[in-house]
Order: sequence, then C-alpha cells, then structure tokens
Amino acid sequence: MNIRNIAVVGHSGEGKTTLCEAMLLNGGVIDRQGKVPDGTTVSDFDELEKAKKMSIYTSCSHLTWNGVKINLLDLPGYYDFEGERNEGLRAAGGACLVIGANGVLPIGAQSIIEYCLKLKKPLIIFINGMDKENADYLGTVNALKAKYAGKLAPIQIPIMENGKMQGCINALQERAYLFKEGGPQEIAIPEAMKGAVEEMKAQLMETAAENDEVLLDKYFETGDLTREETIHGIRIGIASVNTIPVMAGSALQNRGVINLLNEIVTYMPQASERLNTLAEDLASDKVVNIPTETDAPFAAQVFKTVIDPYSGKLSYLKSFRGVLKSGSTVWNANTECEERIGQVYLLKGKKMEPVDELAAGDIGAVNKLSNTNTGDTLCDPSAKVRFSPIHFPKPTLFMAVTAEKKGEEDKVFGGLAKLREEDYTFSVEKNPETGELLIGGQGDIQLEIIAKKVKARYGVDVKLSEPKVAYRETVRGTTEAEGKHKKQSGGHGQYGHVKIRFSPTEEDFVFEEEVVGGAVPKNYFPAVEKGLRECMEHGPLAGYPVVGLKAVLYDGSYHDVDSNELSFKMAAAIAYKEGLKNAKPVLLEPIHKLKIAVPSDYLGDVMGDINKRRGRIMGTDTEGESSVITAEVPLSEIKEYTMELRSLTRGSGKFVSEFLAYEEVPFNLVDKVIAEAQKA
Repeated sequence: MNIRNIAVVGHSGEGKTTLCEAMLLNGGVIDRQGKVPDGTTVSDFDELEKAKKMSIYTSCSHLTWNGVKINLLDLPGYYDFEGERNEGLRAAGGACLVIGANGVLPIGAQSIIEYCLKLKKPLIIFINGMDKENADYLGTVNALKAKYAGKLAPIQIPIMENGKMQGCINALQERAYLFKEGGPQEIAIPEAMKGAVEEMKAQLMETAAENDEVLLDKYFETGDLTREETIHGIRIGIASVNTIPVMAGSALQNRGVINLLNEIVTYMPQASERLNTLAEDLASDKVVNIPTETDAPFAAQVFKTVIDPYSGKLSYLKSFRGVLKSGSTVWNANTECEERIGQVYLLKGKKMEPVDELAAGDIGAVNKLSNTNTGDTLCDPSAKVRFSPIHFPKPTLFMAVTAEKKGEEDKVFGGLAKLREEDYTFSVEKNPETGELLIGGQGDIQLEIIAKKVKARYGVDVKLSEPKVAYRETVRGTTEAEGKHKKQSGGHGQYGHVKIRFSPTEEDFVFEEEVVGGAVPKNYFPAVEKGLRECMEHGPLAGYPVVGLKAVLYDGSYHDVDSNELSFKMAAAIAYKEGLKNAKPVLLEPIHKLKIAVPSDYLGDVMGDINKRRGRIMGTDTEGESSVITAEVPLSEIKEYTMELRSLTRGSGKFVSEFLAYEEVPFNLVDKVIAEAQKA
C-alpha cells in the first residue's frame, strides 16, 4: 500500500493546523478551509482547543494525492505538550516542519529539527506566511543554512511581487508556477530568475552526489548529474536524514500547498521504505527488524489513548506489519493478555470511519480495549514481538489541586486518574509531608488544561494553587527538661513525672533510657517514647515535623495508684515542649539536585540565575552543543522554575530535579517562613 505518514510539526502559532486544512481541502476531503480562530478546523475539534485557539492533542486525518494515501498527524507545538509530539512522531514516517518566514530560526523549530535528526525521521521544511508583509524567504533559508549548512536543500525559489509570493520555481524540475484560484498554473521561468535557478540546481546536484557513492564518482568526473540522478540522490538523502528539502508558501491562502503535496509524494519515503523498525522477538529473545509487509503476522503499536466519557477508550495505533481485521483477536505483548478487536476505524479529526481492516504501514484506531495502554504492542498471538516504549518527559512543575466544593475530593482524584490513562506526562500523588494532592506536569498551560478537562468531563470544579514546601525542624543544642503531669479527681488520679535530655542526632529519632533505681518503671518507657513521637509531628518554631532528635529518659517518679501510660505520655509532651525551646531549634528546608541542559549561549545567564536562587553550582559539562549544569538549589526557590527557565532560554532549556537533602534555612529567612506557616 502506497502510504506517507507525515507529522506536521512546528512551534505554536506557525500555522500547522491551517496547513493541514489546506492539504485536506486540496485532497477533496473538505469543501471549505476551516480557520483556527473560528474553531472550524478538522484537527482542532476539541472544545478546549477551540477556546484556546491552539492545538492541544495529536489529531489524525488523511487524504489521497496522486494515488498516494497521506496520513496527517497534526501535533501540538507548545512546550507543555511534548508528550503528544513524541507520540505522533512514533507513528509518523516523516515530518513536515512549519516555520514562519521571519528571517530567523526560532528555538522551537530548532529543537524539533534536532529531535527529528536524533530519531532519524525524514524531514521537509515548509516556510509559511509568504503572503504577509515583509515575508523574508531568503533570510529564513540563510538562518537555517547557518545552523544546518550541509543538510539543507532549498528546492524552490519564490516568485515575489509587491513583497508577496505569487508563485514559485521548482529548481529540481526546472518548472515555474503562478498561484491561481484553481491551483498552480505553469509558466515559463522568468528570464531574470534563470541565473538563480542554475545556481540552485548546482547546489542540489552537489547535495545529491554526497548521498550516493556512484553519483559522487560521476559528479567528480563530469561535474554534472542528470535531473533523474539528482532527484534520486535527494530522495536517498531525505530517507537517510542527510538532506532536508525546503519549500515555501501560505497555508492560509492555500498557496504552495499543492506543490508541497507533490513533493511529499515524490520525495518523502513510503511507509514500506522506512528505515529499520526494530522490536524484541519474544520467542527468540532477539532484536529483529519488522518489515512493512501485508502478507505477514500482524504487529502494531498504540501511540495514543483517548478516554471519552460516553464512547469509552479509543486507542490510536500504527500498523507496522500484517493486517488488523475487525473482530480479530490479538496479543498485547506488554500486559501479556489477549484483546478482542471490535471495530477498526480510520480517523478524520473527530470523525471515525469504520473499515474492515487496517493494512501494514497505515494509521487507525480501535475502541474499548480493556487492558491496552499507550506504548503497548499488539501483535499476532503466533508471532509475539514488542516495540520499544515511547519516551515521555517527567513532570517538572507541580501544583496543589483541591476541589472547589468540599466533599468532591474523590471525584477530583478519580477524574485525574482517568486522564492519566491518556497523558503520561503528568502525575498525581499525595505529598505525605504536607498532605496535599499534587499534580505535576510540563508547564502551567498543561496543568490549566487538565483542570478544565476534569470540569468538562467529570463535572468537578478544580482549584490549583502553589504547593507548600515541606520544611522540617531540628535542634542544634543539648538541654534537659522536666515534665510532670498530675491530676487529682474523684477516685484514681493521674500522675506521671519524667526528666529527659534532648540533643541532636544524625538519625530521625533516637530514644534511650538511663533510669536507675526504678524511678520510672520499665513498663512506662514505651508510653514516654510514644508521647515524644506524637509531639515530634509539630516543632517549636513553625509547627513543622521535627527530625534529628535524641531523647534520653534519665529520671522521674511514679505513683503506685495514680500512674498509668496516659499520664507518662502527657508528662513526656510537657518535657518536649519545654525542652525543645531551649535546645537551639532551627528550620530545615529541602534541597534539590538539578541537572539543567541549555544551549551554551545561555550558560552564563542560567548560572547567574541559579546563584540568585541561593543555589550552588556543582559543575558543568558539555554534551554536543549544549551545556549541562549540575546544581543544588532550595525547593522554595524553584517551584515555578519550569516557566522561568523557558523565559530565560527562549524555550530551549530543560531540567530534571530530585530531592537531595535537608539543610538549615538561612537566618535572614527564618522569620518569613515562620510567619507564612502561622498564616497558613
């Protein structure tokens, strides 16, 4: 089956969804081009996407062009939805990067190019917005060349008039076109542009020769390649990700889009031509290649999951081998159980088209799989294989989440747990230190969207707030304290009397006794220890838990009739309260270890910012063109570091964080922490 699986990628606002609309219009799938601001596009069909006027989810649609099926995966461009991007690129055989004609290479576009190169995903670049005033095609190409000089292959020269693109020349085909209402109209190459065409042809020949040994030998001997040889070399370069073709147009005006479709069909690899797709053969315990063959045992991977409150669970999948038929039984290699396939669907945005089967290389969906999740492999029970998992970034921004109405906390947690099935980039957990329910994700936009989804799907209003920092308290000095609990009433009274020495220790809590002569009977020792442990939940400064405390019971007294366990617990509490005030109590704060990866240009700015956050730079390393900073920073200083690092590095910085240790809060900040605790 002749298929191209193309992920349409780019930073938010560059026109990805509009380009998909124009492609679908040209392919006859829709009869009118929808607009993102109007909420009328095929891809952005969710109500939240319409409200935000941006893509939030990976959306699938398809068209046929020149007898070739093109599956389009419209991927979100905003940083918070990196997980959606990773899912879509797993299913895609190639990518089309949409970039504005602004004369620069945006950081977002650069990170996508780097990711596609890393994944060895064939890539084509579409410079969009050529209908706008001051559109700068050459400046944008030069900005790309400055970064990817050996890989870039511009195959179009725009025909400009009054600052706007009116047509283009394809240097490979040596044909010129004007954009007309009914599609491109071929014209003779303008005389004034023939020199530029010859120059670009020469560059493309050189690029083609570098991708094929035979062509390289001929090019060295003759200094020339035929058009067919040049196209052949460019195709090899695209497939091996050594060459990135560049085109231009206006998605909004549907200009250059037909040319782009032609080039996708001509140059982007077929599903059957893709590079090796490796999987683990579970029978032989070996890694094997999975060729795109229809006449072979079925193997596919679920790359996205959608939970719908009404229609249930929908699993998007990419078929790598064989044929999936409605009503068949497959094996889930991850959960090790069989799944019954009900109906197989093809997707056009929110529309699901039922089909009898899904062939190798194609993209579709099935619903109501009870034991299948994102990343799972579905395969023929007689030929069990398992694909590698999809990478999802760990959460870096955490917020406390509560129900607006009391009594709906369980609904909030249940709704978040359901959403977790379709989005592996956020987490939900209870912080045992603070008792708060925390939701973690990639950024504030994602967490806001998740809160709105809980409201839209499960009818629960969710409130997000800054999470508390789990401070602790300890002591730095040694002191002795006496606690006496005496209460007389009718009948038996209450009497407990202890003398306890408090001091610091490396362990969380140590209880010892040095009582001599039976001043306190042994059977009351556990009550004293229990009383102290209960008191340690609240420290003397700000009420935070106490750690690093050693307590030695060295004396006391008892009453034959009135003493009991409760009395000694109360006595221990009195000694604790009195003793810790005099044992030089201090506040402790959690310190996190950060690994921050940034382009080397931003190294100084990021290190300076870490110092302002009371952080310590422990070292720097270089990985490719990035610098990796290792630092230790108080948690209170990095609660919104995800957003702040993005702002500092224009979106190019990333970090991971883990708890390291507790350290003493600086003296000048203690009063502030205590005041905030008392206020809370």
